[in-house]
Amino acid sequence: MSGTRKPAQKPRGRPRTGARVAAVQALYQSEHTGEAAEAVIDQFIRHRIGNLPGLGGFEEGRVPEADIPLFAAIVRKAAQNGETVDSLVAGHLDPDWPLPRLDPVLRALLRAACAELWGGKEPPARVVINEYLDIAHGFFSGEEPRFANGVLDAMARTLRPEEFTGAPRRSGA
Repeated sequence: MSGTRKPAQKPRGRPRTGARVAAVQALYQSEHTGEAAEAVIDQFIRHRIGNLPGLGGFEEGRVPEADIPLFAAIVRKAAQNGETVDSLVAGHLDPDWPLPRLDPVLRALLRAACAELWGGKEPPARVVINEYLDIAHGFFSGEEPRFANGVLDAMARTLRPEEFTGAPRRSGA
């Protein structure tokens, strides 16, 4: 994917969305730096989540409002089940676009969404898809949101088939 990445935009008082944005950022950081997920979770809780006096806001990588238990649960599940999550995501990618070829932020977003969709029933799959599409639009201005939509829709239909009827959406994935 070669779209333009842009800074994420503020989730406007939506703590669950904030948790998902922070989870994507934390998974990216963990992959990029090689730090353990628990260390990154701790760093985010202490330094990046919430409003701290004198520190920048969302535009500077902070997440002023985030549901901390949801954030930690997403990151832990994605990290503790990394091979399974990656296998589930990779199984919904076109062979020409394997997981390592994806933009690292897009990869983190798909991992976080997969962690939420896999093995759970709440929130509904369509809510998870819409939340991560909003996040994708916050980070990317190219084709990545459309690509993410196709992968998320296919993954949700595999992981939660009981929530879907009808044919899958067409996508660029």
